[in-house]
Amino acid sequence: TTPAGATVDSTVDSMVGRRRELDALRRWLDAACAGAGRLVCCAGDPGIGKTRLAQELAGTALAAGVAVAWGRCAEVEGAPGFWPWRQVLRDVGVDADRVLTGRTASPEERFRIFEDVAEAVCGVAAERGGLLVVLDDIHWADDGSLLVLRHLADRIDGSHLLVLAAFRDAEPGDALHRVLPGLLRSRATVERLDLRGFDLAEVREQLSRVLATDARTDPRAVLDITGGNPLFVREVARDLASGTWRADQPSRTVVDVVGERLTHLSADCRRLLEAAAVVGRDFPLALAAAALGDEVTQCLPLVDEAIRYGLVTRTGTGYRFVHALTRDAVEASLSTADLAALHRAAALAAEAYYEGDLADHLAEIARHWSVVAPYGDAATARHWAVRAAEDAVRRLAYEDGVRLYRSALALDPPTLSGDQRCRLLTALGRAAYLAGDPEACAGAAAAAMDLARQMHDPQRMAEAALVVEASPDLFAAAGRLCDEALAAVGDAGPSDLRARLLAQRSRVAFVEGEQDSTEALSRAALELARTAGDDRALAEALLARQEACPGPAGAAERLRLAGEMIAVARRTGSPRTEMWGEIWRIGALLQAGRLAEAAAELVPLRTASGHVGGPVGGWHLDRVTACVAQAQGRFAEAERAGRRGFDRMRAIEPVSATGRYLALQCALTMHIGMTDSSAAFLVHPWDPSSGHFATMNRLHQAFLLLRSGRSDEAGAVYQQTGPPETWNLPALFTLPGYVYGSFAAAELGRTDDLAYLLDRLGRFSGAHVTGGNGVVYLGPVDLALGRGVAAQGNFDQAIDLLAAAVDQADRAGAPGFAAEARYHLATSLLGRDGPKDRARAWTAARDADQQARRLGMAAYLTRSAELVARLEQIAERDQPGGLSPREAEVARLVADGLTNRQLAERLVISERTAENHVQHILQKLGFSTRSQIAAWSLRSGG
Repeated sequence: TTPAGATVDSTVDSMVGRRRELDALRRWLDAACAGAGRLVCCAGDPGIGKTRLAQELAGTALAAGVAVAWGRCAEVEGAPGFWPWRQVLRDVGVDADRVLTGRTASPEERFRIFEDVAEAVCGVAAERGGLLVVLDDIHWADDGSLLVLRHLADRIDGSHLLVLAAFRDAEPGDALHRVLPGLLRSRATVERLDLRGFDLAEVREQLSRVLATDARTDPRAVLDITGGNPLFVREVARDLASGTWRADQPSRTVVDVVGERLTHLSADCRRLLEAAAVVGRDFPLALAAAALGDEVTQCLPLVDEAIRYGLVTRTGTGYRFVHALTRDAVEASLSTADLAALHRAAALAAEAYYEGDLADHLAEIARHWSVVAPYGDAATARHWAVRAAEDAVRRLAYEDGVRLYRSALALDPPTLSGDQRCRLLTALGRAAYLAGDPEACAGAAAAAMDLARQMHDPQRMAEAALVVEASPDLFAAAGRLCDEALAAVGDAGPSDLRARLLAQRSRVAFVEGEQDSTEALSRAALELARTAGDDRALAEALLARQEACPGPAGAAERLRLAGEMIAVARRTGSPRTEMWGEIWRIGALLQAGRLAEAAAELVPLRTASGHVGGPVGGWHLDRVTACVAQAQGRFAEAERAGRRGFDRMRAIEPVSATGRYLALQCALTMHIGMTDSSAAFLVHPWDPSSGHFATMNRLHQAFLLLRSGRSDEAGAVYQQTGPPETWNLPALFTLPGYVYGSFAAAELGRTDDLAYLLDRLGRFSGAHVTGGNGVVYLGPVDLALGRGVAAQGNFDQAIDLLAAAVDQADRAGAPGFAAEARYHLATSLLGRDGPKDRARAWTAARDADQQARRLGMAAYLTRSAELVARLEQIAERDQPGGLSPREAEVARLVADGLTNRQLAERLVISERTAENHVQHILQKLGFSTRSQIAAWSLRSGG
């Protein structure tokens, strides 16, 4: 579809002064149709020709058979959230209500909307072989719509989609100010197109198209008073053509031009336009007529008159002012009394007109009543503002919800009861939290708590306290409010409410690192929630409780909690709850070294996260998949899944996404060495917002620096962690912190630190090291212990621990860690060098080398090969016939009848290498045939 009046003339000369811009847009359109999608941000002053340029491009696209969809942003308050995308989706035949309505008011659902819009639009573009989407006046767009555009910009590469987004660069809204720099920076698929005013030649050409060829006018004077703005030039030219132009008047704005032209309308036509301007730039004629109390048939000649004067144009669904400032000029001409009367009439008319479809128009009705509110209708205005706010939050347009709740609170405050104000503040706080504004959230919750305290209402106090979730930015406020609410509710209060408050308080204690308090509070919350039989309280209590039982000692309980969480999810039909239950289950299985079972649980997790949808659901699936793959030695898959998840979430939750991706990269580096992805964290170190993760971050950085050979820098970073007994590690990452700390202490010669860390790790001997729920797996604890003890020179203990680690890793199905344990077992045996140690070391080194090559463990390939070669040289003298251990092994396999190809497969070497081994054996033993080697091997006991 395309707006009425859009030309389909595809010649470059159909527009004045826009040859360069139109050529560029046509090239980008051709490229998009070929699969190289692009976003073009078109900037310029009001009236500069942005919409006209978009219409011209739309005409070109339609003439070429390319589909076109328009999304127009409302310049007045009242449009529902994601309004331009609703229009686009409807234009391309997609059910907008299905895509843009969340099941619950959660961040996961909101970000699912972003992904679903992108998939829908890109899918239509691919299906039709090309799609042009025009977003007009995005400086008036709501935050959610701009976040969708930003998300789409990340997905547009490789699509068949061209998006042209037009905005006023002189007055972009607050939301656009925040989003625009990120859109234009570091994206090869995003272009900025700035429209300039006409020069003298272009003004002359524009005037000649409107005026008769013999009309007498001074293009320089027109250029002077219009600044070359095409709209101004066109309006002046039309006034010149109609004989209303007065050259002696001073320069005036476009509003002045439009105001002058309004005087030529009939009184009834102007009255209709005044009602239409109050309705909005786009207006159904029936609604404007109803606001006047007229029949539509009475208004048809009047709207035709407005069209003839170039003030209004027809659209597919109604009528539209040709320019936003045209509407502004009409509305500005109204007296205060007329303005209030028309807004009241428009509100009542809209209530009746949209009776069957109010959801999309609640904010519009609220806007009308807000204008009338100062003149005696505050209660009505507040009613509609609250309805619109509730709808905005339901649709996940949280910023609109915040604005509307604030509007409701500001409407004649003295008429608000304390209870009403408390409920509105609580709702405002929740909307602000969901909108990512922790300061506003905490402020609203504190104000609600003050009111509830004054009213001596424990229920309202609890509701206010539960607004503020225990995130790092808010835990201090959350703890204070929870404590007060718990005291007010008392031991005799409702069990479900007390359970939720205790669960919230437990999570605050967890963020603060108070594990003892977390244990007691979460246990009490869970007992109360189970007694209350309330699934909402139970889910919140389970979440708190699983944080209270970290590490190997809590794995069994976390597994039980996961099962209970999944049962709650199935009772309530909550995919988000089920997703968390599955994540906990996988984390507990990894902690127990049950990797195959953890991998099997990825199937139900995939289903649950798919139902959650959006980037958040996809991120959780990706990061857990990456962790399981890393644990099982599927390093390339781990890297792909980890990167995919990181790319989904780094713009949404940068702290969580970056911290988890860093943990994965460090774990992968242990086995595959430094990569571009891990090295990037040394170029741009992560700086977590929470001090709770500062020590863990420094340990990660020190580890990566050591793997990069930068030991001096690693020592400086490690020094910043302070003595290990003072470390403040997140409870779910304590064991990984001790492991990385022991590696650094051993390599940097910090013997006291190493002794302390090995003592702490020794308490968990026989367990497995994991971090978080499906974030990272670091193998058996005995592997880290064995490496540390070996660094101390205690080879007897190291050999016992590393042999146990080999067995544990093999049984867990963690081949990378089994290879690592075998390598360090071989070096420890060589270090001890007791009877039979060399032969045992060679076997361990050989197996480690074969596993490392099979898995592609770049960090060990050279080391394991060199260790095998060294052991072969040492042992060569001790073998019958002077054969090396490898050659003796080859001789035994030849005796078993293996061909060179089979030897290569068995030993994980090339066929050429296998052939060389056979030739060396023949030479050393003085034989000429393989059968002689076989007979010798049998005689020598091989």
